[in-house]
Amino acid sequence: MAARIAERAVQDWVSFWDSDHPIYVNARHFDVHYRAIADDIIALVPSPAAHVLDHGCGEALHADKIAAHCAELLLCEAAPTVRARVAERFEAEPKIRALAPEEVEKLPANSLDLIVANSLLQYLKRDELEAMLSAWKRILKPGGKLVVADILPHRQNMPKDALALLFSAAKNGFFFAAVFGLVRTVFSDYGKIRAQLGVSQYSEEEMLGILRGAGFKAERLTRNFGHNQQRMAFAAAKP
Repeated sequence: MAARIAERAVQDWVSFWDSDHPIYVNARHFDVHYRAIADDIIALVPSPAAHVLDHGCGEALHADKIAAHCAELLLCEAAPTVRARVAERFEAEPKIRALAPEEVEKLPANSLDLIVANSLLQYLKRDELEAMLSAWKRILKPGGKLVVADILPHRQNMPKDALALLFSAAKNGFFFAAVFGLVRTVFSDYGKIRAQLGVSQYSEEEMLGILRGAGFKAERLTRNFGHNQQRMAFAAAKP
C-alpha cells in the first residue's frame, strides 16, 4: 500500500489525499476528527440564513450537522474520489452541495456569509494562496468572514503534534490504535512525501500580514480547530 501511495502522491498533495493514506488510525479517530471540525464550524455560523463554504472539506463526515445550522452548505474538495464520496454521502440533503475548486471560482460575487478553510493552507504555495484569497474575497458578502485554521507555525514541533494526538486518543477511546498509527506513519512514505512536496509554514505576524494585504480585517483566534492547539487559526472579515 505504501508504495502505491508514494507512486500516486509524487505529483501533488491532491493525489496523496485521494489515495489510501495512513493519517487516520481507525474508524473512531476518523469520526472524532470530523465531528470536532463540524462543531468548530457550527460555532462560527452567523445565522440560520447563512450561506457557508467549507473549502478543503475532506470527507466531511458530519456536514449534515453543520447544514442544520445554515441555509446552504457548499463542500469543496479537490481530490476527485473523496469529492465523489462526499456527494454520494449527502445526495439526499438538499442544503448540501459538493463542488470542485473550479466550481467555487464560478460562484456569484458577494454570495457567501462564511468561508472556512481548515488544514488547507499548508498545502498551498504562496502564489496559490494569494489567488485563493482573491477568489474567496470576491465571493464573500461585505461583512462576511473567512476563517483559516490548522496553520502550521515555523519550527513545527512534531513530538508535540504526536502528544496532542495521543491526548485526544486517550480522551476519545482510541489510544492504543493511535500509538500503533504513529509507529505506522513513521515507517510509511508520508515523511518522504512531505519532504518531497513540502508544506507551507507561517508565523502569526506573517499570516496576519498576508490576510491584511489581501484586503481583509484579520485577527488570530484564541483556539485552533480540532485537537492540536500548537497550530493556529485566523479570522478575516471582508470590509
